[in-house]
Amino acid sequence: MDVHKAIQSRRSIRGYDPRDVEEVKLMKVLESGRLSPSAGNRQERRFIVIRDAKKRQSLSEAARNQRFVAQAPVVIAACSVETEYTMSCGQLAYPIDTAIAVDHMTLSAVEEGLGTCWIGAFDEKKVKEILNVPDNVRVVALLPLGYPSAIPLPTSRKSLDEIVMREKWSV
Repeated sequence: MDVHKAIQSRRSIRGYDPRDVEEVKLMKVLESGRLSPSAGNRQERRFIVIRDAKKRQSLSEAARNQRFVAQAPVVIAACSVETEYTMSCGQLAYPIDTAIAVDHMTLSAVEEGLGTCWIGAFDEKKVKEILNVPDNVRVVALLPLGYPSAIPLPTSRKSLDEIVMREKWSV
């Protein structure tokens, strides 16, 4: 699958088949996150793979009771170990770098026939307790991963004319 097709095919999956994710497919998804770029090549992101059903259930509760988080056979917690580095543009690097890694993983998952749903609605303190994450590490996202039970229709997107400007801000 080419990358454009993966981008077009990616959906937020909120229902998963119970079958397990093969280790080789999981490793391809994780490798995609590992290979993603980061500011100054700092590579500050870390990934916790959760397969244990009780932990997935606890994560589901910490994610505002989004039941499909527990339904997915794998959840990946995307974390950052360095949270103070600021890029020269003034932006903190860790949320951007970790988001890029997660995006690479979501597209890799599509290629492997798997589904994901980016979860940003969670209680970070509870997630840290469940996964024994140190206080100085940030949990940026949770990523349920598994075989979709259904593929939703695409959601609407604004046209390029609505989001692209040329040479200057012109709205």
